[in-house]
Amino acid sequence: MKNEALQTIIECVLNQQLGKAIAQLENYLYTFTQPQATEQLAQIKADYALMTGYWRKGYEDGQREQLYGQLLRRMYVLTVNVMIRYYIRNSSYVIGIYNQARAGRQEWSAASLRRDMETFVSEVALLELEPEHTRQQKRRTLYENHQRMMASLFDYIWTSRLWTDNLSEAFEDILLSPTIDSVDQQLIVSAITVSLLNFFGINKFRLLLHVYQKSVDERVRQRALIGWVLGLNENASRLYTEIHDMVREAAEDERCRNELAELQMQMIYCLRAESDNRIIQSEIMPELMKNNNIRVTRNGIEEVEDDPMEDVLHPELAEQRMEKLEESMHRMLDMQKQGSDIYFGGFKQMKRFPFFSGVGNWFLPFFLQHPVVENVLQNIRGRKFLLSLLKYGPFCDSDKYSFVLAYQTAVHAMPENLLSMMDRGEATVVGSELGATDLETPAFIRRSYLQNLYRFFRVYPMRSEFVNPFEATDSPRYYFFANRLFQHTRLEEKFGEVVSFFVKQKAYDAAKMTLQNYREEARDDQFYLLNGGVMMRTHSEQNAGLTVRENYARLLELDPENERGWAGYARALFGDNDYKLAFEYYQKLVDKHPDNQNYQLNAAVCLTNMGEHEEALKILYKLNYEAPDNTNINRVLAWTLVGARKYEQAEKMYSELLNVEKPEADDLLNAAYCHWFGGRIDDAAYMFRQYAQTDGVTFDAATEFFTNEAAMIRSHGVSDVEVRLMADMLL
Repeated sequence: MKNEALQTIIECVLNQQLGKAIAQLENYLYTFTQPQATEQLAQIKADYALMTGYWRKGYEDGQREQLYGQLLRRMYVLTVNVMIRYYIRNSSYVIGIYNQARAGRQEWSAASLRRDMETFVSEVALLELEPEHTRQQKRRTLYENHQRMMASLFDYIWTSRLWTDNLSEAFEDILLSPTIDSVDQQLIVSAITVSLLNFFGINKFRLLLHVYQKSVDERVRQRALIGWVLGLNENASRLYTEIHDMVREAAEDERCRNELAELQMQMIYCLRAESDNRIIQSEIMPELMKNNNIRVTRNGIEEVEDDPMEDVLHPELAEQRMEKLEESMHRMLDMQKQGSDIYFGGFKQMKRFPFFSGVGNWFLPFFLQHPVVENVLQNIRGRKFLLSLLKYGPFCDSDKYSFVLAYQTAVHAMPENLLSMMDRGEATVVGSELGATDLETPAFIRRSYLQNLYRFFRVYPMRSEFVNPFEATDSPRYYFFANRLFQHTRLEEKFGEVVSFFVKQKAYDAAKMTLQNYREEARDDQFYLLNGGVMMRTHSEQNAGLTVRENYARLLELDPENERGWAGYARALFGDNDYKLAFEYYQKLVDKHPDNQNYQLNAAVCLTNMGEHEEALKILYKLNYEAPDNTNINRVLAWTLVGARKYEQAEKMYSELLNVEKPEADDLLNAAYCHWFGGRIDDAAYMFRQYAQTDGVTFDAATEFFTNEAAMIRSHGVSDVEVRLMADMLL
């Protein structure tokens, strides 16, 4: 929950309008009193007055610029902290979390937290020395207490104010320490990420970047990577200019560049979770349910017995069902292999357990010793199956907790034969056949954590209280390759690869924004080819400072023999009505590929628009002979015949083109002109009216005849009076 007045003050600070920012915050604090903030503002105001006093008296001060920058940063921190206080106080949900976290623990210093986390690791290790009969209960108590502390710590962090240098450094040491449990470190990284997304702070951003660069724990590293990438704040870099250097330094590392490129692609798959789920629910699951031998009833899952007569009467049906079942399963597995989140739709229904009322549990790494998990696994049927699935299943942490909780509820409704298979470990789940090494790859760890994030920001009931990194905005966080902070860095080496992926996935907005990030001197033939293609697909007049025509012209300057460049340039020229030059490039393509009908057809259209109808007809007659049922060829041939004043032949062709259930609007319009020019006035008027009544068409006879097509109509010998008569006839 942001406050517009405070947001305006932040903008003043970022624009380096310190005096204005001080005055506005002072007015705000008169109305919304915060004694500590008022005191801090008074100190900033006094330091600012002292600096301006020396300046007004003409004293030279070599540190003045540095001091002004320091005052701006102090002002930014103060204003954001005031904003955080407003955010907490004006949300009954957030203030409840804030108070509950601080009520459960008195000492929140980094040193105290580190001591408790290290003690936990030591006590877990010492459990091995305990007798067998007491070990389990002591372990349960130890983990329960520790998880309560970590849940409070998560809430404490994401509701905390901006961190000081010392606090940030202390937490960095905690996150890099080999004496702290990895699960705790991962959870802390997530809490810092949530906090950073809500309110940018340079120290939290720097911490995540450093942890990513320094940690030897891959799971901690990948969470930190996603955290600092989603937390990138281009606006804040106007004040904290060192962000440019930090990002540039990170991009110097080849592994970082590769992981950033992979992460950007994975985010696109993550964003498609809901559309992929619709495909699974509407197309794949119906086939799976129709062709298996089980059914879900109000009393549980029942096995459907095969009809013994079916094999006799319809021996081919069983094989057909099996083929369709395998086809549906393979389709879903292929989606998973490509990166799709095929489990989102199913598991989002399993987030209503009390376990998920705590924010931290959405980000908690899955481990078998968690009290909730251990309680379920202790005495339950199908334990061997469940353990295997949790260990090797390709599910995110959040979904594993969901599965355990849902399994505990559903196991009692399962048929005995299925439970027996699960007890023996023979049952499996579609898509769960992954090896241990696959689950430890950076790519899988990243994907799993992204799914945790996506589920929280899409499903958590109170998600509106958080800044959602997956939300579509003018500059969405998830298209981070388009962030201008990556300009002039070595990440440009990956731009072409990522934009190509965007185009393949039809993420054209992301492609356009990333192409705008290319420096002028870095633009090569691949850039111009991609930029031209994206502009064509999105019907953009301009992108990256270029028109479509300029784009392809530059491509051909670099690579004059680029055939895709010829085709793109020809289309751009055609769009600019430069039919003569467009024809030259289409002709080059025809010479290179004489059997390509599309190139020949486009060349013929250029000739038609140039008025070279007889030359166009030579090409079109040949194409029509080779493909008499090709509607596109017939459409162009019919209009060219009109242009050549061969109206009777054209009418016959339009009769065939319009002899369909839903004729094309352009065919109706062109047929109307054909009848008109051929002297069939009533038929022409009828066609014009049919055209005007077509969905999506706006037709004004006066504009059409006297402006849009005036030259073409006159070229067919129609007088102005006849044009007026036709316009009157259509009133």
